[in-house]
Amino acid sequence: MVQLQTRPEPIVVDPKSAAVVIVDMQNAFASKGGLFDLAGIDVSKAARIAKVVRRILQCAREAGMKVLYLQMGYRKDLSDAGGPDSPNQRRELALAMGRGQCLTEGTWDFSIIDALKPRPEDLVVVKSRYSGFARTKLHPLLRARKIRFLFFTGIATNVCVESTLRDAFFLDYWPILIRDATLQAGPPYLKRATIHNVETHFGWTLTSEELVQAFASSGL
Repeated sequence: MVQLQTRPEPIVVDPKSAAVVIVDMQNAFASKGGLFDLAGIDVSKAARIAKVVRRILQCAREAGMKVLYLQMGYRKDLSDAGGPDSPNQRRELALAMGRGQCLTEGTWDFSIIDALKPRPEDLVVVKSRYSGFARTKLHPLLRARKIRFLFFTGIATNVCVESTLRDAFFLDYWPILIRDATLQAGPPYLKRATIHNVETHFGWTLTSEELVQAFASSGL
């Protein structure tokens, strides 16, 4: 067991019942020439976030934690994007911009960035909505592995990360946001708002350094 100096109060985590969740670290959202970049969203800090996530993954793997990737994407025929009556067609950025093919499964935009490629033993869940729990098998996959604690990293803090984290809380997981391992879509105050929401209502937060130091001190 590892005690973490999380906010708003410390919690104790069993690494064998924990997983690191990497949300949408794809070319579409983290690379120049990807969807976010084309939409005018700043992706210049994505490389720094990826470096932080790599350090977290090294710590997590050494401690025996599971690693889970969430990956946003649609079938080639967009049959899973929602029909004309679906609000997803109007509010999901790729679809609203008429660039749904950017996130077609198998394309460059869809792919996880080279710096964070999954290993064969990692779990990868493709999703067609902001939350990783919506219309996916994520919940039964985690339950089958007795996962209770979820450490959240990735893009975008205020959209897919927060959406998945909230659903995790509703499903009785313990959600922990790693503050310096996520990147918001938009100005910095959006990330601050998510951090406030998590610490006030939906979970806990800490930094990557606090996580690594806690595991190092525990001898794991």
